[in-house]
Amino acid sequence: MYLITVFGNLLIILAVSSDSRMHTPMYFFLCNLSFVDICFTSTTIPKMLLNIQTQSKAITYAGCISQMYFFLLFVGMDDCLLTVMAYDRYMAICHPLHYTVIMNTWLCGLLVLVSWLSAVSLFYCTGLGVYLSSALTPSSPSGAAASLMYTVVTPMLNPFIYSLRNKDIKGALKRFHVKESKN
Repeated sequence: MYLITVFGNLLIILAVSSDSRMHTPMYFFLCNLSFVDICFTSTTIPKMLLNIQTQSKAITYAGCISQMYFFLLFVGMDDCLLTVMAYDRYMAICHPLHYTVIMNTWLCGLLVLVSWLSAVSLFYCTGLGVYLSSALTPSSPSGAAASLMYTVVTPMLNPFIYSLRNKDIKGALKRFHVKESKN
């Protein structure tokens, strides 16, 4: 599942960056979401796979704090980017004649930057309390299943939900494949 997540999101990044027709706000945000999803899953899954392999549940305090910081950072960015993507689609549907003027390059860059900064300020502080308080309560199988759902399954499904059913992405991937096979 981890490899599918990384590969699927890398395909989206590759398709969007290699096809100039896809250099629009919607695909800019989608590309950022794919990058964040790769980072999001890469903060916890490699350590989890190592723990499964070695039958160990140990993590250093510094490792735990680092993992928690980056996990919350990328979760927050994921949420903020999804909000920005919803705003982008709202503008495209409700204000189509003004869309290109409103959603210009400067605003798109600013929205992504705000997504990153909001994630740091909002989720780092609240998440710190949640993770530190988890030491006081025992873990449960249902908690582990819920963790697996939002750390692995959701980022793995995002490429399928947001992109791979999209004819523009499929076309860009086909054009990339044809271009690469000629080289």
